Amino acid sequence: MTSARSDSGKKGKAPASEGIAVERVQTGIRVERRLLKVLKGIAEYHDITLGDLLEGICLHVIEGKAPFGKETIAVAGELKRLYGLDLDAGASHRMTETSSPRAERLRGK
Repeated sequence: MTSARSDSGKKGKAPASEGIAVERVQTGIRVERRLLKVLKGIAEYHDITLGDLLEGICLHVIEGKAPFGKETIAVAGELKRLYGLDLDAGASHRMTETSSPRAERLRGK
């Protein structure tokens, strides 16, 4: 396997300004409503798309790296408070789906 090399010849990542061609696909994932609002807020704060944010989080986590610095963590905390997100990492893989009031209205209940 080969690694990208910078202009200096050092082994490592490609320069941030250099684009990396990828093939993206549309996906229809379901995400907890308030969590999605927080993620969108973080993406907006960094002026990136939600997809770019999710890709970055996943790539960092796969490498065992923290995806956010102190400033972004503080922003996320404020967004959690703003949107009433009371879930934490302990809720991961324990959430169950409920019918939303909006879904029930659309079904006529």
